Amino acid sequence: MKKQPLLVASDIDGTLINSQDRVLPRVYDVIERAAEAGTEIALATGRPHRWIEPVLEQLPIRPVCVCANGAVLYDSKYHRIVRAHELSPEALSQVVSAAREALAPYGGVKVAVERAGTGDAFDDDPRELFVVTPGYFHLWGNREFGEQREERALSQPAIKLLLRNTDLQAAEMYRLVQPAVDPKLAHVTYSMDAGILEVAAPGVNKAHGVAELARMHKVPQQRVLSFGDMPNDIEMLRWAGWGVAMAGAREEVKAAADEITTSHDDGGVADVLERWF
Repeated sequence: MKKQPLLVASDIDGTLINSQDRVLPRVYDVIERAAEAGTEIALATGRPHRWIEPVLEQLPIRPVCVCANGAVLYDSKYHRIVRAHELSPEALSQVVSAAREALAPYGGVKVAVERAGTGDAFDDDPRELFVVTPGYFHLWGNREFGEQREERALSQPAIKLLLRNTDLQAAEMYRLVQPAVDPKLAHVTYSMDAGILEVAAPGVNKAHGVAELARMHKVPQQRVLSFGDMPNDIEMLRWAGWGVAMAGAREEVKAAADEITTSHDDGGVADVLERWF
C-alpha cells in the first residue's frame, strides 16, 4: 500500500497484543499518531464485544469495532451495538445436527451460543449472553456464563454458535464439519488451535464487518489496511486493500496476505504502521 491507509482493522489475539495480553508502547504510540492524522482505527476480533474492554483500556481511542467475527459492529465509546447479524433458531439446530453427524466417530460435539444483547454492561446479564450446554468444556476461566439445556439454548437467535470437541484440534474439526454445512445456512471458521469452531450467519465474517465499517466511514476498499494471524482473518486480509499477516500466522493465513511481518511478539503492527505515522 503506497497511500496512507484511511481505515486500519486489526485482529487482537496474536496480532495487536503480545503474549502477556499487553499493547506495546510502540503500538500505542503509532495508533495515537494514526488517529490524530485522521485514520480510523478498529479492532476486528472473534471476541464478543463485552470481552474487548481490557484491550480498549490500553488504547488511546474508543472506536467502532468489528466483534464476534463480523457479526457485531460495536461502538465502544457509547457502549452500544450498531449492527448485529444473527443465526435463527432453525439455522442453529440444523448446523448442530450436521456437526454432530460429521463428528459422531470422534466423540460428537457440545455447543454454546453467544447472543447480542444491547452492548450496555448495566443492562445485559452476561449469563444470558454467553450460554453453554451441559458437558461443554469452557476455556475462558472465570468469565461469566449461563448454562441451559441444548433445546433451550438453541431456541433464541444468536450471533455466534460454538461447536466444541475436546478430542480434536480446530483444524481437524473444520475439515470434517465445514463441508457438511451449507454456506447458505451458516459460515464456519476457527481462531485457535483448541477444538472449537465458530459459526456465524451466512456470509458473515471479519471481511463483511470491516466492509460495513468502511462504508460507514466512507473509506474506499483500497485504502483499508488489515492485520491478522488465524483462519478467521483470511477473508479480511483478502478483502482489504492491503492485508498483513503476522510472522507467527498459520501458513494459509500468510498465503492470503499481501505482506508478512518479520516481528513476532514485539510490535509487527507498529513496524507496518510506522511507514505512514
